This record gives sequence, C-alpha cells and structure tokens, in this order.
Amino acid sequence: MNDWLGLKDKVAIITGAASGIGAHIAKELAENGAKVVVADLKVKNGFSEDGTYHCQCDITKKEQVDELIRQTLDVFGRLDILVNNAGINLPRLLVDYRNERPEYELSERDFDLMMAVNVKGTFLCAQAAARVMIKQNRGVIINISSECGQEGSVGQSCYAATKAAMMGFTRSWGKELGKFGIRVVGIAPGIVEKTGLRTDAYNEALAYTRNTTVEGLNADYSKSIPLGREGKLDEIANLAAFLASDRASYITGTTINISGGKSRG
Repeated sequence: MNDWLGLKDKVAIITGAASGIGAHIAKELAENGAKVVVADLKVKNGFSEDGTYHCQCDITKKEQVDELIRQTLDVFGRLDILVNNAGINLPRLLVDYRNERPEYELSERDFDLMMAVNVKGTFLCAQAAARVMIKQNRGVIINISSECGQEGSVGQSCYAATKAAMMGFTRSWGKELGKFGIRVVGIAPGIVEKTGLRTDAYNEALAYTRNTTVEGLNADYSKSIPLGREGKLDEIANLAAFLASDRASYITGTTINISGGKSRG
C-alpha cells in the first residue's frame, strides 16, 4: 500500500465505477488505503472480494442517491471523497443532413438521457455528499468532465454541453463550498485507451456523424497529440488520487486538462 497521498481510511464514493475510468480510480484509491464505495447500476449491494463496498445506484434518481449516501454512512461512518464519474455519450448530429441515418440525429430522448445522467446525476450526488461534508467541515468532490466540454466535438454537441456544465458546477461549487473546507475539482480527459463505453455501436454512430468509416476513426495520434499517444486509464486515476489527497489542498474550483497536450487547459 502507498502512503504518500495520505488517503488511508478515507471514505470515497466513485460513481460508474464498475468499469472504465471509474474502475481504475476505485482501484487506485483502494491501493492507497482508501475505503471505496463502488456505485453503479451493474453491481449488487455488499462487499466484494477486493474489499470495496458495492452499491447499486441509478444516479438520476434522488431516492437512490440518498440511499447510496445512507449506506455509505452506515457502513463506514463518514464520507471524505466523491468522484462524479458516471456518464453517457451518444454520438449524434444536430441535423442528419445526409438523411440516411435518422437515429443518429439528436432526438429529445437522447438529449434528455445525456442531460439526466451527466448533469442531473452529478448535481444529485454532489448535493447529497455536500450535505454530509458540510457537517464534517471537510471533503473533496471530483467531477470527471472531458476535453470535449472545453473544445466541442463534431457529432457530440450534447455530450460536450453536459461536460461543459460539469465544469460550470466545479467552478461555482468550489466558490460556494470552500468556506466549509470542501474542495471541488474537475478532470478533463482527452483521448484515452479503449473502455467499455467505446462499443461497436458507439464507433458506428461516431463514424457516421463524422462522415467516415469505423476504420477511418483510427487516428494517427502522433499528428493530433503532442505526446504522440492516447492516455492511459491509470494516468487519469493517478490524477484523481492526487486531487483527492491533501497534497492538492490548495486546488479547488478548477478543471485540470489531461490530454497529452491536445487541448487547451
């Protein structure tokens, strides 16, 4: 176990932590001694073999978020860290100008779903966690945003808007909650190695919105990313662990870009 970050026995909730970036953050925090709650739709309540506590939760439902906080307090007695990681990305054009795949034009249903998970879910979790953290006069909230929220992206306007909203939350909540000893920070990953979210269906939709083939999506990162490669999920997790720790005690109200130099931070 590492101890440089001083995370031993800190209690952390990570949403959407059954896979992808969330799973790597959960693993990194646990390896640094934190007591981790994995909140996800795809888990069953109770302790897992790796020692993390799992809580099934739909973050778009207030009663389920409240139950997540209640279970965390019942099991661990406190809450020190919340990582708002759960999210959804459906590549969609504002207008399907080719009139070939209407399912890839942004619909009200797709809009509502992305807003519900990425924006409403972040709000509900942060609000419930902040109520606890204010009483403790201490805590850290980390919002996992995206470079897309800073730069915009073809075929991902709604997703970009939700991630920009998370940056707005981070700035505003950092100002609101600082007087209670609560830090609010964001992480904006760029292109990272494949996760469960990059399915064949996702790639097909993204390719259509960009008027290319799935094969054509395979970019030469040496041309678009100064460091010449995609990011590693562990690199995102390492940053999250640092920001969750007191080593980052003077960082709040800002979103840190981690994109290998591809995007403006």
